[in-house]
Amino acid sequence: MSVWRKKPLEAYEADMKKSELKRVLTRWGLTSLGIGAVIGGGIFVLTGIAAHDWAGPALALAFVLAGIACTFAALCYAEFASILPVEGSAYAYSYGTVGEIFAWFIGWNLILEYMMGATTVAVSWSGYFEKLLHLFHADLPIWLMNDPITAREKAEKLRAAGEAVPDFAFAINLPALLIVWVVTYILVKGIKEAASTNNLIVIVKVATVIFVIVVGAFYIDTANWTPFIPAPVTDETGQIHYGFNGIVTAASIVFFAYIGFDAVSTQAGEAINPKKDVPFAIIASLIICTLLYILVSLVLTGMVKYTNLDLKAPVAQAFADAGLTWAVYLITIAAIAGLTSVMLVMMLGQTRIFLGMAKDGLLPKFFSAVHPTFKTPWKSTILVGGIVSVVAALTPIDKVSELCSSGTLLAFAMICGAVWLLRVREPNLERPYRTPALPVVATLGILANLYLMWNLRVDTKIAFVVWGSLGLIVYFLYGRRHSNLNKD
Repeated sequence: MSVWRKKPLEAYEADMKKSELKRVLTRWGLTSLGIGAVIGGGIFVLTGIAAHDWAGPALALAFVLAGIACTFAALCYAEFASILPVEGSAYAYSYGTVGEIFAWFIGWNLILEYMMGATTVAVSWSGYFEKLLHLFHADLPIWLMNDPITAREKAEKLRAAGEAVPDFAFAINLPALLIVWVVTYILVKGIKEAASTNNLIVIVKVATVIFVIVVGAFYIDTANWTPFIPAPVTDETGQIHYGFNGIVTAASIVFFAYIGFDAVSTQAGEAINPKKDVPFAIIASLIICTLLYILVSLVLTGMVKYTNLDLKAPVAQAFADAGLTWAVYLITIAAIAGLTSVMLVMMLGQTRIFLGMAKDGLLPKFFSAVHPTFKTPWKSTILVGGIVSVVAALTPIDKVSELCSSGTLLAFAMICGAVWLLRVREPNLERPYRTPALPVVATLGILANLYLMWNLRVDTKIAFVVWGSLGLIVYFLYGRRHSNLNKD
């Protein structure tokens, strides 16, 4: 029972032939899903934190650095997706090339990426929804808009400021809980409905991002870009802010903003022409989003001095400070829509990872149950919705984005190595898309992603080690014994 046993490539072809999923996604439908996953929490939330605390105006360089690391991984993903156009993403690719334990560890990291990513986005969605209600002078009680810990902290601050805040024994982030179940309903109903909903939202938020870039450009004060790279500052913990080290740390933080292009590969089982369209969508969505990110970061740091950026809603606040109050409504609504589509694609990707792992026997059959009418993995979708909604409703999520990034960075590095290994082991395999200069691209992809991972905070790395250890325990207690390869 070797942990390095590989799933035969012909087994993937058999899986594709007997798949119960509907093939309805076109090339641009897949690209739209990628853009839908990428543009959201990163551009509307993390830009303020990364610029204010770490990079200053050089936030644009942080996006370039993170984008380069993603590009190397995207090129490798594209080759894998053309060879193995099946649901399961990096997990499926590595199972057929490197081995079962390697594949399991990647799949386990993707669970962390998608599920905790969706949870983080749900909490961010609630924050923007609260801001929208406030714009219309409708403020709900603190205990209905926040988890218990955050609600108590906010109540104490308001009381310290002299405001009368009634006591409460219970608190729940109700908007976060409800939006997760709305998204869950859409996902259970069907991939076509989910894709249509996402396409509409993508049009709205891309138009808003372009609006931010074009209109914001007229309010740029170039003095705010000086110095473009602030002098390094060391805090009491020894962490270096600003300077080159600050830019690298900012890149590892905003890396969360890029999570999603790989979600395209999880939809291969529902693509009409996956071998050609999935590679195209992966690369196209990444290029489009990287360009938009760089332009938005330049506009944002040009409109507002980086030291004055709002940490929760930096884009909306920048326009409010410029006196464009009407634009704040538009940006806030677009942020809510954008975060909704990110949640939709992340939860969609999560259930397809579960589906791939369950088909291989590494997870119980519960996760591979497909609804007879909707043709979606409805049981696992409802389970994911339940977990995400409860965690988002009751837990303060302030550092989860970094934890998500740690799992993704390692998965990307592993994929870069795996596609290179497959090229050496199976040089004659049909490859509709071939990564150019693979040895160079793969090496740079491994180094870039591991370097960004190394620059995450210490407690994030500790939490990741705990998560990885738990995954290995689950594998040896269940996955290894129930694997289809073990039965064979």
